[in-house]
Amino acid sequence: MRFRTSLRYRISIAFALLGGVVSLALAGILYWLTLTMEERLLAETLSSELGGFIERYREDPSTVAPGSSILRTYVQDSEGRTAMPEALQGMTAGLHQLSLAGRHYFAEVRIQDGRQFVLLYDDAQIQHKERQFRAYLAGGVLIMIGLSAALGLWLAERVVSPVGELARRVGNLEPRNRSTALADDFPRDETGILAREFDAYQDRLRAFIEREQAFTADVSHELRTPLAVIEGAAEVLREDASLDDAQHTRVRRIARAAREMSEITYALLELAREQQPDRLTSSCEVDKLLREVVDSHRHLLESNQVDVDITVHSTPVLSVECALLRIVIGNLIRNAFSYTSEGCVRVTLDNYSLSVSDTGVGIPAEQLDAVFKPFYSTGGGEGIGLSLVRRICQHYGWVIKVSSRVGKGTRFRLDFHGQGKAAQAGA
Repeated sequence: MRFRTSLRYRISIAFALLGGVVSLALAGILYWLTLTMEERLLAETLSSELGGFIERYREDPSTVAPGSSILRTYVQDSEGRTAMPEALQGMTAGLHQLSLAGRHYFAEVRIQDGRQFVLLYDDAQIQHKERQFRAYLAGGVLIMIGLSAALGLWLAERVVSPVGELARRVGNLEPRNRSTALADDFPRDETGILAREFDAYQDRLRAFIEREQAFTADVSHELRTPLAVIEGAAEVLREDASLDDAQHTRVRRIARAAREMSEITYALLELAREQQPDRLTSSCEVDKLLREVVDSHRHLLESNQVDVDITVHSTPVLSVECALLRIVIGNLIRNAFSYTSEGCVRVTLDNYSLSVSDTGVGIPAEQLDAVFKPFYSTGGGEGIGLSLVRRICQHYGWVIKVSSRVGKGTRFRLDFHGQGKAAQAGA
């Protein structure tokens, strides 16, 4: 699950929701209790008032009935004498709620000595007070939510600040340098546990880097030296006039394989190192390197009728290791030459991209996503060519794309993403 908001805001929102739920529950309970107590108090008051009037009425039928702007009293005997609204007639004893002429009333009914006594109470004021009470409750709920959110934000700042400080220090860590342990500056709580885990991870990472550096140095020494010997011996054999053409061809293959092995070894060692932003790299003239690579791979077309068309629109200069760029271009050219038996191979270079297209056998659509995976080959082999190309492109931030149609050919496009524009020698 992905969280798009920061931890402090999530804590604040959680507090606000909790405050809202609690305040709503309390407001609901308080409102219900208030209405219940109000109804009971009103019932007791009306019952007491009507009871007192009935006692006075027994003694003196001419006594004045309770009445005001909100109270009305009706008395009706069993023969129906004395006017009483029809809606009140025949009501049972007890407290009732009813509407008369569009107004809402509480009615206390007593039947005494064959007479029906009704005391009406206009509850307009009660309803008005209930509306005010609901408004006060709603305001209280909103204030509670705001206070809960503010409290949550304040607590979040105090709770999250150690985590933020830990994140800042982790961001400034340099795995190659031995720095002060993080756990020494944090309490022995969850943040301290996290800091100790980071310290342990630093130790493992530092040990891994030391092993990688030692391995890199060993590989550099153990592989480059014998490869240089092979290349030197092959160069001597190429100058031997006593060898026939077939033997010279074999010697050239040995020299070419040793040179390619040296380039791959260098590329793997270079990619194994951590990329340093301020590290100086050489400038590479792409057009010259391209022509060298094409010429060095023309032997793959000796038995095929294939034309090679090189179009250079501009001559970019990239701040990259030429050996790595040579591997990228070499693999693209090698694939185009190897899988094209007739037709042509077109190579186009401009300031921002290099494209290599051929009229070869093509790649099935379902296999296009797999061409850059390690040990994948459309011919059934187990190479790392295009996989290494993708790693180099990722190393420099380039983008490589492939499109193909079976029986029609394949096109690879390498986008430099502005490096050519930034370091170009001329268009």
